[in-house]
Amino acid sequence: MTNRNNQPIKVGTRGSNLSLTQTGHVIDALSQATPGIDFEIVTIKTTGDHDQWENQMPLKVGVFVRELESALLSNRIDIAVHSLKDMPSSLTPNLVIAAVPEREDPRDALVSPKGILLEDLPLGSRVGTGSIRRQALVKSIRPDLTLEPVRGNVDTRLKKLRQAGGPDALILATAGLNRLGLQNLISQHLPCMEFVAAVGQGALAVETRTDDKFTTELASKIDHLETRQAITAERAFLHVIGGGCSSSVSAHAQITKQQLEISAFASTPDASTFLRERVTGMASDAANIGFNLGQSFVAQGVRQLLSKGSV
Repeated sequence: MTNRNNQPIKVGTRGSNLSLTQTGHVIDALSQATPGIDFEIVTIKTTGDHDQWENQMPLKVGVFVRELESALLSNRIDIAVHSLKDMPSSLTPNLVIAAVPEREDPRDALVSPKGILLEDLPLGSRVGTGSIRRQALVKSIRPDLTLEPVRGNVDTRLKKLRQAGGPDALILATAGLNRLGLQNLISQHLPCMEFVAAVGQGALAVETRTDDKFTTELASKIDHLETRQAITAERAFLHVIGGGCSSSVSAHAQITKQQLEISAFASTPDASTFLRERVTGMASDAANIGFNLGQSFVAQGVRQLLSKGSV
């Protein structure tokens, strides 16, 4: 298979170490699936990369996505690689998620310098995370802990943990630590059906233009069916309730022998009121399962619950 114009396919990504590592994995998979095609990485600075240094408020949905999609639509790149959890639940017109590669470990991870578990942290310990979802989940388990916003890339957050006066522990995504070769720092994996992982956590989205049939077909070769089904259910749930990465809401789906199980969580930021539900069904019916679970949450007042903590 050769590129139609003999030019390398341009793959857009953010410039963080994690983003570049993830994109490298995608290019490796694409190269194995389609020998003879050349790829070129194009690094793009996003609004989210600026805002995480300048703004301590939770980042809005899509801030790590917009500039990459703009570059895709203007033909500056041919493929955009995103962390799927950063993507809005509605796709941008004329763009398609051509592939969802096999998911990395979707669990959240506790990192504490002394290896102490979440349930064993001393009363009043300070836990750093920039995620409202993670803050709410921690509060639902350990209301005595103090939650502090910590932003920046993985390296920056780990550096803050080591600094004098830094937090006593951090919560980070296991997938990111694994991809950076930092899994030895993990003190505890938090089970993702109980400490419910963010929608799309651990998964990547390989996005292309709908009118670029060549690149879309090429990218589709690294699509992983079970991961695609799981994130389809998760994103259908999120789309119905209208939440996002700046809300304390999450859903995670697992597939075993063509059976899909999805666990969902939503709460006020202080976790004083929350909803939990877990349902199962056939993986082939992923979109409907996620949609129906979202409708169940809506019937239970999830939108009013989330609006109490809107930013």
